[in-house]
Amino acid sequence: MDTLSDVNRQTVRAQLHQFSVPLSATRRGARLARLLAAEQLCSWGLPVDPARLVVAELAANAVLHGRVPGRSFRLTLSVTASGTLRVEVADTRGDHLPAPARADTDGPAESGYGLLLVEELADRWGVRCGPVPCKTVWAELDSPLCR
Repeated sequence: MDTLSDVNRQTVRAQLHQFSVPLSATRRGARLARLLAAEQLCSWGLPVDPARLVVAELAANAVLHGRVPGRSFRLTLSVTASGTLRVEVADTRGDHLPAPARADTDGPAESGYGLLLVEELADRWGVRCGPVPCKTVWAELDSPLCR
């Protein structure tokens, strides 16, 4: 049976690239997440879009819905050996899980379309709860080199 340390080593070996940074849970922090992601993807030789849009939406949601005063959110980008780009945004509001993406056509909406965009652009997305009090919203884009 593998220990947690063994699993972590296998995960690190399976990744070609990894980038992680804490950012302030402010509009400026969300903007910086988008800019840093674009810069990091360029440095890895990967296309910036649509990943930049996914990062922008997940970071904006972390600031808007996951903000706890005085606490930051974390942006993590990783690329696996199979070419999958994984975007993760972790915040400290595990008690506020994102609602399922849906198009509401009953009237004007001020928000709620961000996860529809993520759902459309990403091959997969979801939420991982923990460690308490955190949650991580993630999205994966397969073979970003081929897009």
